[in-house]
Amino acid sequence: MSSESIFRWRDGALEELDYCDMADTRVLAADSWFVGAGRVRGLDLHRDRFLSAIPASLRAQLAAEAFWDASVAGLPRTGEWFPRVELQLRLHTPLLVFRLRTAPRRTRSVRLATYSGPDPRTKPTVKGPDLERLAAVRTSVQPLGADEAVLLSPERYVIEGAYSALAWWRGDQLVFPDPALERVASVTARSLHVLATALGVRVTTEFLHPEELAGREVWALSSLHGARIATEWIDGPALAEEAGRLEAWRRRLDAIARPLPPQPPR
Repeated sequence: MSSESIFRWRDGALEELDYCDMADTRVLAADSWFVGAGRVRGLDLHRDRFLSAIPASLRAQLAAEAFWDASVAGLPRTGEWFPRVELQLRLHTPLLVFRLRTAPRRTRSVRLATYSGPDPRTKPTVKGPDLERLAAVRTSVQPLGADEAVLLSPERYVIEGAYSALAWWRGDQLVFPDPALERVASVTARSLHVLATALGVRVTTEFLHPEELAGREVWALSSLHGARIATEWIDGPALAEEAGRLEAWRRRLDAIARPLPPQPPR
């Protein structure tokens, strides 16, 4: 169970709210990341992804860069946190919001199930507008015993999870879905890609149907959990796991986390 404090950006400062009235509110962009003992992986990538989702004119109008800096400065340097920043449209007025949330329980494994409905995403390359729809997608597979739902293209190619990127191994090759399949640019997937390339691992992409993953090792990637092994694909392919591989790469991902910037003097 996590708890949160909510702040809005107003007159160049974060103002804590003692209520959460989301009436007539839409999320236009959002980003979240895991903070453990004051360290974060890929913070600059999260910053770029969030700010680039805001139109330049609105970014300047709202002082979005200053909002980001204030949000990061407000993060605790101890404990585990899963903060989120949002650009909201509330009563037809744009608003920047920072949510300071304690981190939910993190896990090393996940059970997958294919989402059988139509693709619910309205803006597949932007994180934020479809968060509620994707939450409903993930909830829809939980009665099957799954933790995460897999979205497929109309041709039944694997795209991504509702709340995670996906990757798999073909022998010693790391494979991601083909970039033509529209999805959010995952910071964790990018970090894994860079690490693998630096270590001489061949990285490829492909169009692939779920049944073609039989006997392969499949990972779900997210900022909260890092890399998780898919232990089961319910009503889908039988998956594999190479002993020790996941732990080695989880350590590598942890090793590239960097300290948060120093907090400004009060």
